[in-house]
Amino acid sequence: MFVLLALHLVVGVSIIASGRILGRRAFLVAAIPALAMCAYALTRAGGVLDGDPVTESYTWISGLDLAIDLRLDAFALAMVALVSGVGLLICLYSLGYFADDHDGHDDHDGDDDQSIADGGSPEPPPAVGRLAGVMVLFAGSMLGVVLTDHLIALFIFWELTSVTSFLLIGNDDRQPRARVAANQAIFITGGGGLVLLAGLILIGQSGGTYLLSELAADPPSGGMVNAGLVCVLIGAFTKSAQAPFSSWLPMAMVAPTPISAYLHSATMVKAGVYLVARLAPIFAVDGVWRPLVLVVGAVTMLIGGLRSLRQHDLKLLLAYGTVSQLGFMMLLFGAGDFHIAEAGIVLLLAHAAFKAALFMVVGIVDHTLGTRDVRHIGRLGRGWRPVLIVGVVSAASMAGLPPLLGFISKEKALDGYLEHADFGGGTAVLIVIVIASVFTFAYSARFVLGLFGMFRDPATAPHAADDVPAGHAPSVAFWLPAAVLAVFTVVAGVAPVIIDRLVEAATVALYPSSEPKPVELWAGFTVALALSLLIIGVGVALTLARSPVEEWQRRSSKLLAPLPSGEDGFVAVLTGITVVARRLTATLQNGSLPIYVAVIVLVAILAPLTGFITEFDSLPDWFDTPAHVAIVAVITAAALGASIVHHRIAAALMLGAVGYAMAGLYVAQGAPDLALTQFSIETLSTVLFVLVLRFLPRTWRVRAPALTTPLRLLVCATVGVGVFVFAIVSSTSRSDVDAPSMSEEMIEAAEPEGKGHNVVNIILVDFRGWDTMGEITVLVVAAVGAVSLARPGRRRDDDEAPVFEEELDALDEPIDDGAEAEEVWG
Repeated sequence: MFVLLALHLVVGVSIIASGRILGRRAFLVAAIPALAMCAYALTRAGGVLDGDPVTESYTWISGLDLAIDLRLDAFALAMVALVSGVGLLICLYSLGYFADDHDGHDDHDGDDDQSIADGGSPEPPPAVGRLAGVMVLFAGSMLGVVLTDHLIALFIFWELTSVTSFLLIGNDDRQPRARVAANQAIFITGGGGLVLLAGLILIGQSGGTYLLSELAADPPSGGMVNAGLVCVLIGAFTKSAQAPFSSWLPMAMVAPTPISAYLHSATMVKAGVYLVARLAPIFAVDGVWRPLVLVVGAVTMLIGGLRSLRQHDLKLLLAYGTVSQLGFMMLLFGAGDFHIAEAGIVLLLAHAAFKAALFMVVGIVDHTLGTRDVRHIGRLGRGWRPVLIVGVVSAASMAGLPPLLGFISKEKALDGYLEHADFGGGTAVLIVIVIASVFTFAYSARFVLGLFGMFRDPATAPHAADDVPAGHAPSVAFWLPAAVLAVFTVVAGVAPVIIDRLVEAATVALYPSSEPKPVELWAGFTVALALSLLIIGVGVALTLARSPVEEWQRRSSKLLAPLPSGEDGFVAVLTGITVVARRLTATLQNGSLPIYVAVIVLVAILAPLTGFITEFDSLPDWFDTPAHVAIVAVITAAALGASIVHHRIAAALMLGAVGYAMAGLYVAQGAPDLALTQFSIETLSTVLFVLVLRFLPRTWRVRAPALTTPLRLLVCATVGVGVFVFAIVSSTSRSDVDAPSMSEEMIEAAEPEGKGHNVVNIILVDFRGWDTMGEITVLVVAAVGAVSLARPGRRRDDDEAPVFEEELDALDEPIDDGAEAEEVWG
């Protein structure tokens, strides 16, 4: 599995590097990793479906117990089949989509949720090769999410999907909408990823392990776990476009249709659903999990379905339909019951098939006709029959009509909540599913009617053709990948035995003690069947009354217009961040170097000081001999003198006295070699000081406001206390450590490894040779600078202004913190 993930990385980078040469043929190369992953999954399927998962582990950072653990069980196998299987078909579909000089981007008006969809650009799609390469990298990241067993590795792959999806959505960076949509997607999903990381750390620390398989065997509990679960769910909701974080998904429809088909049917939006499915068997019994997941999923399913009914853009219709279906999956996987989760697995497979096929159909229409607005689509000719059949079959599966796979998933979901929802709110969730399924039927019918030109209005679209000539029909290679998915949804619906073993094994992988029911088309005359018939009947009535429904939605939109929407929230957050950043920058980055240094020093000292103060129980001996007292008195007096006197040469001599006294301390401690080194350094430093200072005025006067003096004293006192405490802790901390000290190891290794008896020299030259080299380099640079300053040159007159006086004065000017935030919404 590691080899296959590496293959995605190598192929993706290679395609990006050679994309201009390959052009659309890059998608043939991009199909190689997907094909290899499918082949690997098939070879391992037998053992995995029998309950024998494939595991691999690679130790990344042993000191932090951080490893990349991969685990292919039956549920991961189902996800791999979606990611790689659908990805392979998308690569083949892209060959036809990017065949001609049609636009490589899609567009819609994000303000009123309607597409402008009025024709393609004559320019060729930008960076098609790059698009294929990034798609391969995205596929590898998504495979890492579903295969990893380590929480931290899962987060890393999770964020890689956010970054690569940002590049996919914003591939055509010439389009403002593409840039805005990409920024919105990574802002929401990336922000959710940071919250997810906090939750994963809380759960991992509480459970004592970061492996999902070990957490499932011994689930942790407690307040910290509940806080972690809330964070994890927020991350999952942002990734799977749950309310109130769903606004990024419709905006992402500006991406080329193959990318939309891949990201929003089988991959990116399923990552959050996948994580919920993995964690629900472990934590669904906790008080915070089930209410949060069910409420958010129910609201998302209703809102997504309702908003789909007002769309004229076929792609936006599918986008909001995807939001609704993702909410449906949250209701199924988040319930924490294996009967309901089994329906979720069937829906996972069905949704990937019919939604990817429908996106492909929309791409074919847009690519060929130059529009996807149902008001501009006329009657399609005979050559379009295969495309229409694929669209009708896939939409019927989305609507939940028999004998298709979508019908089986919906009926199993209804049966699960009817028979096994023995938790609070189960009946309310069932009612939501029924109502939202009516919306699903209605927007599925709207898609089909729009595809057949039933919404064409000559008054609003005077240039729409009544009939599209057969010569404009798409080629077989163009619609064949969509047809494969449509055939799958028919065959799996008529003969569900072909997926029964996979669904059963995947359910057992999530719930080891479960006994799933067989996946079957006919389960008898049940209440679930009656509800399905009710949904179909009400859905037909809602479709027939589509004009009053649209009018009601228009009126309700006007009434709800004053209320903030998800898009408004996104703009408000970005605007708030901009304003806060400006004011914070104006406060902290005010151009004062002393303030910068003071802040850095205070943080560097106070942060470890709070921990050091509690690390020692008793103070060490203050001195060994009376000579120590005299030496310390000299050091203290010289240091105070250097900070008080205003004569430059005197201050330099005081600093030299401090250094010489330190050398005397080394002599008293029995380290003459170290003392000799200190004497040499202090002598050289004092000479350099004198050579430089003789070119400056003999005295100086401190020009500082009265208020800065106490602040400077506070900083100095903090540094002094911090260094003092650090020294005490360092001298007493070895008593509680069993390991030998570093000094003892260096003394023992000096003669056999350094070939010498002078330990100090061995340390400086051998053990810390590079450190010594760095110190020598610093001294050389300082010497060169001192020589440059000491060279005779023209002295400037006292009334001459320094060269950079204007620049220095500019730094003192206050930053304007009252500027309005820039407009961030296109």
